[in-house]
Amino acid sequence: MPLYEHVMIARQDLSNTQAEALIEHFGTILADNGGKLLENEYWGVKTMAYKINKNRKGHYALLRTDAPAPAIQEMERLMRLNEDVMRVLTIKVDAHEDGPSVQMQKREERGDRGDRPDRGDRGDRGGERRERR
Repeated sequence: MPLYEHVMIARQDLSNTQAEALIEHFGTILADNGGKLLENEYWGVKTMAYKINKNRKGHYALLRTDAPAPAIQEMERLMRLNEDVMRVLTIKVDAHEDGPSVQMQKREERGDRGDRPDRGDRGDRGGERRERR
């Protein structure tokens, strides 16, 4: 069966237990349609880049599934009909990564952008102005 990853954003006025119950609810929907919820990660309440339905924050969750396409379509349909779910993103993947997602890793484990080269002095950015002629 194909492997999928879903990121779901639920309304901010839900409690943590309600948001986690919502995740379990969609896991049972998958199981009823012949799929499996392999792993779920509750990322907590995060601030969004822009408002969705007058909400500035939302409960984020990642679901890793192994299910046939009709089961995924049914789960997505029910997610979009559920008024507690604001957004859903589904991605088909070749293989699930082992361990926690990047969002769940501590900053020290991810690195602090050390792979970027030092830009040095950028003379074209602000600072002293040249004289006009």
